[in-house]
Amino acid sequence: MSAYEVAHLDELECFPVDEEGLTWRPVRRRLGIEAFGCNAYTAEKAGDRVVEEHSEEGGHEELYFVAAGHATFTLGDDEVDAPAGTFVFAAPDTRRGAHATEPGTTIVALGAKPGVPHEVSKWEAIFAAFGHLKSGDEAAGRQELEAALAEHPQEWQGFFNAACFEAQTGNREQALAHLRHAIELDPKAKEWAAKDTDFDSLRDDPEFPA
Repeated sequence: MSAYEVAHLDELECFPVDEEGLTWRPVRRRLGIEAFGCNAYTAEKAGDRVVEEHSEEGGHEELYFVAAGHATFTLGDDEVDAPAGTFVFAAPDTRRGAHATEPGTTIVALGAKPGVPHEVSKWEAIFAAFGHLKSGDEAAGRQELEAALAEHPQEWQGFFNAACFEAQTGNREQALAHLRHAIELDPKAKEWAAKDTDFDSLRDDPEFPA
């Protein structure tokens, strides 16, 4: 690894997260950071969410920095106005989320659990795979998936997500094979598949195991 890394926000990969215009820019992944999580999110339009509503019950502390635009944070029962340049710290159990009040609002999120070595998410490549798919690059998405499955061959979540990917892209046989393998690794995959809309195209297939 180099002694340092430099990247401009506009040079980072940019993956669509949803249909509302929210995009994910993987900072940690690009710079090779291992000590803490770090990502940037951009909302295309005013009113769009730019931080998903959630709490970190596992004990992670999170710091948000409004790098561009203007946002309104919801922190517990409070609403906080956050123009560009604002830092917002949320303790683990605090319910938090944010919406953009200006187009192009970008928030950088950093997080880690105090006193515990940071573990890079096993499924960061899965997020990237679906980001590539939403951007129209199915081949790049499949490449990310294959890397995730090779790295974690005993984890049902990887094969479940691979099944979702193949179902979305119309590859019936691969989707069913990945789903069967996910269920072999952990039967709970069957329960998840029963309610996951990614499998709607296979719902009436007699070989669909859920």
